[in-house]
Amino acid sequence: MNTALTVSEAAARFGLTAHTLRWYEQVGLVDPVPRDGAGRRRYAEADLNRLAFLTRLRTTGMPVREMLRYVELARLGSETEAARRALLEAHRRRVLARIADLEADLEVIDRKIASYGS
Repeated sequence: MNTALTVSEAAARFGLTAHTLRWYEQVGLVDPVPRDGAGRRRYAEADLNRLAFLTRLRTTGMPVREMLRYVELARLGSETEAARRALLEAHRRRVLARIADLEADLEVIDRKIASYGS
């Protein structure tokens, strides 16, 4: 059973556009995607797993240049695990700071809502 997805199906799965997926391939965020006999991209499970991870990095605010750095390190193999971990830990700290800022903003909104009573 062939479970590979077309570019449109993969884009829909991750809330991206087909153009974005093609761009990810063009800039090197994803490896060249295999194509079917008609020349259409077919995203396999490994491709989809990478896209799922990259999408999370992007939606949490990681700049594309850092995403590229992570992918470049991953391609170099296990000897880059410490560098990849450091990159992800730095991003994690930024995400946690953003969450703290959002929680503080939410508290202000909640206080304002409470000031209007029931």
